[in-house]
Amino acid sequence: MKGRISHVIGFDDAPFDRAHRGDVPVYGAVYAGTRLEGVLSLKVRRDGVNSTRRIADAVNRCRFAGHMQAILLQGIALAGFNVVDIRTLHRETGLPVLVVMRRPPDFKRIHAALLSRVPGGAAKWRRIQRAGPVEPAGEVWVQRAGLTPEQAVSLIHATAINGGVPEPLRTAHLIAGGVTSGESRGRV
Repeated sequence: MKGRISHVIGFDDAPFDRAHRGDVPVYGAVYAGTRLEGVLSLKVRRDGVNSTRRIADAVNRCRFAGHMQAILLQGIALAGFNVVDIRTLHRETGLPVLVVMRRPPDFKRIHAALLSRVPGGAAKWRRIQRAGPVEPAGEVWVQRAGLTPEQAVSLIHATAINGGVPEPLRTAHLIAGGVTSGESRGRV
């Protein structure tokens, strides 16, 4: 990442019923500086393995691809335990990838859930481990691919307008909730 950060996309999944099995909508909010520039939508399989490929395809094919400077994810998994391989996503898009969390995850609990309840859980656990350590960055915690810790903090500061969470993620969260449930609610 060089120079001023302006074009960033943040992805978050839509709320879904615990009993749901199938595809879950995911929304991406594209920002140019502080302005919402566009919205992307895609679907990933609940507890599946297609999130990395689906996000890479959406980013690479969208009309904003030539301007994009970074991808932000609201957590490393979408649609339950459809874990994003952030190293592969970085390689496939050529963009830095930053996973943002309000607090460090409970890896002991995640590991137990993956191994006891999720098909392919061991491979998903390895994907989470390959993403690297969870590090503090401003008011949030992150995992990163394709950027240094200093660049991660800079990206957070450049995009967190209304609190500690980057605006593209906050907006993707609001869109996902509003479109799916009729009204957005809850914190990012």
